[in-house]
Amino acid sequence: MSASRGKVYLTGAGPGDPDLLTVRAHRLLTTADAVFHDDLVPPRILELCRPDARVVSVGKRCGSKSVTQEQINDLLIESARAGLSVVRLKSGDPLLYARASEELAALAHAGVPCEIVPGVSAVFAAAADLQVPLTDRSSASTLILLTAHRSSAATPPPLWQGDLPSDATIAIYMPGSDYRRLQQSLLASGLLPDTPCMVVSRAGTHETLSLRTTVAALGDRDPLPAPSILLAGWALDTRNALPAGELASLLDALGPDA
Repeated sequence: MSASRGKVYLTGAGPGDPDLLTVRAHRLLTTADAVFHDDLVPPRILELCRPDARVVSVGKRCGSKSVTQEQINDLLIESARAGLSVVRLKSGDPLLYARASEELAALAHAGVPCEIVPGVSAVFAAAADLQVPLTDRSSASTLILLTAHRSSAATPPPLWQGDLPSDATIAIYMPGSDYRRLQQSLLASGLLPDTPCMVVSRAGTHETLSLRTTVAALGDRDPLPAPSILLAGWALDTRNALPAGELASLLDALGPDA
């Protein structure tokens, strides 16, 4: 289904590989009149846009001046009111750490129709790159998504109030480069020092880099380049993927040649 004129689509670009776009996102990119995209959306995805489409970067980078959120809101509203079909393209999923609430509120106030198109988030791309589960029936029933990046207008609160659940996998978006601070925060929240900890840079792309360590050793490791995501939890310990009793039963079933 082609992009409809006078409508804005908050669309997830996924982690960066065009093969990880949803079919819906691909169709919208190839038919939209205007695409306003984040800095983290790579050229290979933008190449899918219509040749005559208006393609504008409205990325916001920490520590540098860029297009304000109010200006982005105005661009979306003005373009839709001008009769264009508009894709607001965000890396990952548009509803996760992507300022979607501000854009949704602005569009609703202006009476501009909007549709949300989900995308593959970095936490799933990172786990896939590492080939580790995020939950495990014997060690992790909880997945907690956090961000280490907060609004500059507020005093940054702790990553977590109280003790983190012992059966949780923690995913920290935008962890930054101060791994020692993250280590101290995780230890202060009750994670054991030997808890498996992994960092993935540029998850889901051909440029992905990964770091496998523990919470105890995290502070001594060199940071990976942004964008990155940090995972911590016992589900990441693939040595425990299958309980010993079940493994023995499986080997017995396979026979002596297994």
